Order: sequence, then C-alpha cells, then structure tokens
Amino acid sequence: MLPSRSHHFSFCHFSFRSQEAFLVGLAMLLLTVAIFILHYGAASKTQEKPLRHVVLLGDTGSARLEWETDGLGELLMRLVTEPRGRGALLGLSDRGASEHADLAVFWSAHDGEMFFADAWTDGDGTVHLDSQQDYELESAQQSQGQFSMTFRRKLDTCDPHDYRIDDGTTHVFFSYLNRPFSSVEEINLMDLPHSLRMVQLAGSEIPIPHLDPNVSFLEIIVPRVAVPQQETTYWCHVVHVGLTRKHHIVMFEPVISRGNEHLVHHMEVFQCDPALEPPAKYSGPCDTGMKARSLRSCRHVLAAWALGAKPFYYPEDVGLPMGGPGFSPFLRLEIHYHNPLLLDTSLDSSGIRLHITPQLRKYDAGVMEAGLVYSSRQAIPPGQAAFTLSGYCPSSCTSTALPTQGIWVFASQLHTHLAGRKVFTHLFRAGKYVQTLNADAHYNSSFQEIRRLKKEVHILPGDLLVTSCEYNTEDRDTVTLGGFAISDEMCVNYMHYYPRTDLELCKSDPSLTHLHKFFSFLNKYGKEDICMCSQMSVNDQYKQINWTEAKNMHLLRAFYNISPIDVHCNTSFATRFPVNWKALPLPNVPPTPPPSHNCNTLDIFTSPTVDLQSVND
Repeated sequence: MLPSRSHHFSFCHFSFRSQEAFLVGLAMLLLTVAIFILHYGAASKTQEKPLRHVVLLGDTGSARLEWETDGLGELLMRLVTEPRGRGALLGLSDRGASEHADLAVFWSAHDGEMFFADAWTDGDGTVHLDSQQDYELESAQQSQGQFSMTFRRKLDTCDPHDYRIDDGTTHVFFSYLNRPFSSVEEINLMDLPHSLRMVQLAGSEIPIPHLDPNVSFLEIIVPRVAVPQQETTYWCHVVHVGLTRKHHIVMFEPVISRGNEHLVHHMEVFQCDPALEPPAKYSGPCDTGMKARSLRSCRHVLAAWALGAKPFYYPEDVGLPMGGPGFSPFLRLEIHYHNPLLLDTSLDSSGIRLHITPQLRKYDAGVMEAGLVYSSRQAIPPGQAAFTLSGYCPSSCTSTALPTQGIWVFASQLHTHLAGRKVFTHLFRAGKYVQTLNADAHYNSSFQEIRRLKKEVHILPGDLLVTSCEYNTEDRDTVTLGGFAISDEMCVNYMHYYPRTDLELCKSDPSLTHLHKFFSFLNKYGKEDICMCSQMSVNDQYKQINWTEAKNMHLLRAFYNISPIDVHCNTSFATRFPVNWKALPLPNVPPTPPPSHNCNTLDIFTSPTVDLQSVND
C-alpha cells in the first residue's frame, strides 16, 4: 500500500462556465498566485521510507526517481536531486520526445520562491501550465545535500495533456533548470539538455518470495572491462559453467560495479545450444567479425535485466533448469554500455547473479519462442512511419505439442531490433479473442527485460497466439529484412511458462512458394525487374524492388495479409514435430478490443486546485 497523505492542504477552488473563460482566468491567476509553494530551506527531520523501485537519472546519475503503485490505479513517485541549479523537470512522452510531453516541474522564481506544477508541451515543444493539475504534491524537503519531492498521480488521468501510463515501457526524461523562471511558460525544452531513461512504471507488484537457505548464487560477470569511449558498446563474454547436476534458477539480479551504474544500460545471459559446436572463449565487442557469427549458437535467453528493472523471482513452485545432462555448459553474457559523455571510466566487472538451488521445485520452467522466424522472408520497406509484421503460433502446433492440461505463462520478454516501436501478443481460442498475453505500445529495443505478468496466462491445446510488431523505418533508405544482425529485424516473444514441455519454438514465416509468386507478380504487373533465377536469394530479390513506388509497399502489406505460412513447430532438440508445416492457411484472426478508458469528457477542463500554504507548513 502507498503511504497515507501526511500533509494537510487548504484549498481554493475556481470554476468557469466555459473553456475560453477558464483559460483567460488562468492567465490572470498566474500573475498573482503560486501553485504548491515550497520553502527550499525547510529541512525535514523525518527519514522518508524508500519506495520499491528506483532508477538513476542524468548522464552521471546525479538524480534518481523512486516509485511504486498501489494496484488500484495510482502511482507514487519521488524525485531526488542535487540542490543545484534552479529546479528540475521530469517528463513522460512517447519515446522521450520533447513534443507532446507530460511534465512535473519545480522551479525557482527570481525572488528564490519555489513552485511545483503539472505542465505539458505542444507540438513545438512549448511548455504550458496544465489546466487539470493531476500531480498531487505530498512533501518536499532538503537534507544531507539532497532535495526530494514526493508526489502522486493516477496512471490514467483522462486528461488529454497527460501521458497514459500502461503496463509497457515508459520513456522518462529529466533535466535540471539553469535559471529562475517567472512561470513554466518561460521554459524552453530545446535549451535544456536532458537524459532519457526507460522504465516500467506500472509493472507487476508481486510480493518478494522467501528464498530457502540452500539457495546459492553464480555470478556471470565480465572480467574488468575498460568501457570504450564511445556512446554505444555491446560487449560479449563467454563463460563455462561446470554444473554436472541439475539445478533450478529461482531468482536473478544485476551485479553492477560501483560508479558505473549510469553506464550499464541492459544485460542478457544466453545459453548456448548443446547440439551445436560450442563457441570459442571470448570477451570483447559482440560485432567483431568471425566472433559474432560463432556467438549465434548462444541465443536461448536465461536471464535479462535493463536499467530500472527489479530483481526477477520465479513463482515459488517453479524453477528454470540449469546444469546436468543435455545442458550446454557455455553461457554468453551480453552487456550494453551507454556512454553518451564518452567518459574515460574505471574498469567494469558487471553482470548478472543467478540464484540457484539443487533442491528442485515442483515444476520445471520452460521458455517458448513465439512470433516470426529469424529469416529474410520478412521485409520492411524504407521510409515507413508504421509497418506491421505478424508471426503465428497456430492451433495446429499447440494442439500437437501441448499437454491436455495446457501450460501457464508467468513471464514474457518482447524482442525486436532497432526499428521496433510496438509489440503485442494476443491469445485466441475457438475463433474468439481471449486476452492480451503481453503488450508494449512504447517498446524500445534498448530496454529489454523479462517481465512477470500481473496474472498468469493459461494456454490450452488448440489455442492460437499472434505476435505483432510495428516498425519505424523513416530513417532508412533501403529495405530492412528479418535476420540476426542488429540492422536486421526480429519479432518474437520469449514466454516463460510451466510445466516445461518439448515445445520450444512456435513461429511462422511467409510461405516461400507464395513469396516467389509475389515476386513474379511484381515483375508482370508492377513493371519491376526482379531476377527469378535460382541462384538469386530472397534477400537480393527484396533489394531489387523499387521501394520509392508506394504501390510496392501496399502490395507487400497485402501479400502478408493473405499469404499462407510455413510454421516452425519445434522441439527443444531443434527438430520439427512430425506434421506437414508447409503452406498452411493464414489463421483467421478476429479483431482485438481497443484499450478501455473510464473517462468522463465533461471533466477534462477542471479548474485548478491552488494551495496558498507551504506544503511543509
């Protein structure tokens, strides 16, 4: 539960008969009153209880955001900063853009008085005071060289100028203010350097389970890496884990070298394929020549962490198997270092700590991939603001591979590469929509974590899973194909479930036979000159298409909406279940309902609540 409100407020209420009268009145009001007056010098003697989640802000981690939800649609946040500058702002927006942002701002006037308000920016990034003040200030205090401000708001305020916080990724940007301002309208975001963080503000608040005394830990960390002086580095480190006996992973958490918290952006541990040749011992950049290709055999996700993510716990009767027969002793740790200031840093020994136990739990957890096959049969034309691809786990696969009682999905990791913007996995049964298994309408490939679902999802034999990804290629002038390279694309959901079955991969590809028919159609009716010779790869054929012709993009979209699919319904030994999976009819997918909002449009233009007393009085 969230802390109770600890400060008494006295209120003045203003009402207006129309929106126009309200805006005129608000402009006059700003000349005479302060919203949430703060006294910077008032130091609280009460130690504030830390909130459940925390992320560092600023390029050097000089500030932090703490938060927690109450499970009833309300979010409590605390912004802790250095007492420097003349205030700060916290912004929420789509992908961290300065335009159409939702702001919580505290600023200093020329006389030193401090103010706090809910604000927003328009399409030009101009700041405006919000007519509906949805950030409710709880307390503000300065102590031990820090200034903290605690405030709350609803996840969905129904205010068109506020960001609707959902279960997916939230882009948070932060900036110090560099001078006093008479009002928020004087603030220009374009003049303020700000840092961006991705967090899940409205994630699952499952209580932390108790770990038995027999649980030990295994640290997968890099060996004193000198972080390169470049903005982005992906570092790969291969380790050998000699567990001859089967264990269960029951929890994992980050291990980050002190002082490097702002550099370690996200990390993943992959198990190597025991059926393939093990990778060579390696520790270095992931994209270095031959090494990059040899590391592809290590892509089965065991653990994933991203900046702002909390430790991950398995359900109390479930554990992920590790070690023993059939388990590759080789693991690959991948760390994304984000160093925008090009700092010459100290050595780094970060990684992930796996908590394991030889005392096996009731259920083995499994990881099943759903979505699109990693292949060049999928293409995203250049210059697209929103282009969607969908991968199918059809009922023919789930009815063949899943046990009668089905499986329970308790966690999910959505995955694309750099062009991905939205990812959704929907569950259908008997031709009807059942529920959304996982969704992220603000997906960012730089923030990938395994997320516990708020409620476990039951999947039965015969169910259909559809994973859809929306891409943006406005910054590209050549076609983007599916594949393993970071410049290629993927669309997949790594679903963590129990009890473990032989089904490890349930994905689809456009039918190769029908794809060749599509190329022939473009040659005949679209006046294209695509070589249909046998030695020409699908990759090269896609690249021969003139994508500056809008009709070709529309034809490709139409082809994906009708093409039969080749299905990969694979066991954990990388073999197909013995069924014909070629050129299956595209599943009939019913429409999914839009997100619901319980909003009364008559309440949008609510007069502001104005506090004429100090919050700390």
